[in-house]
Amino acid sequence: MSVFRTKTVEQSIQDTEEPEHALRKSLSAFDLMVFGVGVIIGTGIFVLTGKVARDTAGPATALAFVAAGVVCALAALCYAEFASTVPVAGSAYTFSYASLGELPAWIIGWDLILEFALGTAVVAVGWSGYVRSLMDNAGWHLPNVLEGPDAPDGVFDLLAFVLVLLLTAILVVGMKLSARLTAIVVLIKLAVVLIVIIAGSFFIHADNYDPFIPKAQGQTSGSGLDAPLIQVMFGYEPTSFGVQGIFTAASVVFFAFIGFDIVATTAEETRNPQRDMPRGILGSLLICTVLYVAVSVVVTGMQNYKLLTVDAPLADAFKATGHPWYAGLISFGAAVGLTTVCMILLLGQTRVFFAMSRDGLLPRFFSKVHPQFSTPYRSTVLLGCIIAVIAGFTSISELATLVNIGTLFAFVVVAIGVIVLRRTRPDLHRAFRTPWVPALPIASVAASTWLMLNLPSETWVRFGVWMGIGFVIYFLYGRSHSRMSAAAEQR
Repeated sequence: MSVFRTKTVEQSIQDTEEPEHALRKSLSAFDLMVFGVGVIIGTGIFVLTGKVARDTAGPATALAFVAAGVVCALAALCYAEFASTVPVAGSAYTFSYASLGELPAWIIGWDLILEFALGTAVVAVGWSGYVRSLMDNAGWHLPNVLEGPDAPDGVFDLLAFVLVLLLTAILVVGMKLSARLTAIVVLIKLAVVLIVIIAGSFFIHADNYDPFIPKAQGQTSGSGLDAPLIQVMFGYEPTSFGVQGIFTAASVVFFAFIGFDIVATTAEETRNPQRDMPRGILGSLLICTVLYVAVSVVVTGMQNYKLLTVDAPLADAFKATGHPWYAGLISFGAAVGLTTVCMILLLGQTRVFFAMSRDGLLPRFFSKVHPQFSTPYRSTVLLGCIIAVIAGFTSISELATLVNIGTLFAFVVVAIGVIVLRRTRPDLHRAFRTPWVPALPIASVAASTWLMLNLPSETWVRFGVWMGIGFVIYFLYGRSHSRMSAAAEQR
């Protein structure tokens, strides 16, 4: 049963006070909301809107964003309770250690390492594509060999590689600098999104909303490993359009919401986590949901959903109304916005790795903080260099769905953890309490599981392989080197 030994909340908080392993508290509620908005608003709002409207939900895409937002809100309420009660780096990993035990904590930590690493690399490659497009418009061109594996004759994505290394350096220097830089970029990104909403509202044609929920029709789905797991297991086939199409679309646009949980990884660096963590998590999610719904309403009103493009629906919708100038503005907003997405994903990655190494499940060498900046510089440099190489050499678009399954799995574990900790530690002071426990966490588990079942079977296979590797590392290294194991031996 030693693999299910829990680390008390008091011990977790005490570990944050060790001078060599203590992070600097410098973040406010505003900083947390900036981080949340900065990581959530990315390619999803600029790309997914058109794909989902054309193929799955029509003008009712706005309702799909609402449905996905509700799923995230259920999880966010659970995260808010944990982050305010256990204000320690590591997010779902730390929460699981306090409620479910060491092995479940390792599993979710290993899962988050995959989620954040792939997410950072995928976004860096996407950013590189936008920047190359802007450079081409200005008449500047990189050699083909440096445009990345996805380009003809491409081998190495120089721009993605340099971006990750630059952001790594910024994160080493300090959280406050990261927060200030993020705030500036988020303001630019929000300005572009608001321009799209306000300007686009003048070009809406009511006829494009008729019908708002198109008639349901069978969806052409894959077979074998390409098919959703729910189809393989139960024979259920997702539906395009109609009411069911809205929920099918929600499992796709969920990708646009990924990131709010990263706010929880900064709990240890927040000046007043009991008050500010719930505000940061829930506030950023609310802001982004409202913006997503507004953008989807505008773009489906500007152009008939059947005519929307997949690659650049917002830009092409403006072109279709005779206003191509906005296309360049949207590309600029996407390129600028993705820098913060990449940086905050990398931030979340380093904090989870740092927390696991401080607990001894990974080498303690990586849990030392910088003597001047009080940041986990060793783990930041290691992970930044690895992810930079992955982004530079690897075409990983087919692995993007692993980010989805990793996030949803974390949602499930955190929701279960809230129920368990309420039963095992009812005495804990909780500055924020998730309402309607256990009903709300159970609803969060059900909603997240439903979205996971709609992901391709191939994604589940890859996820299983990664988890298998994690089990091997835990039983060969983590279990015996755990600080909890050393403490048990001393007793």
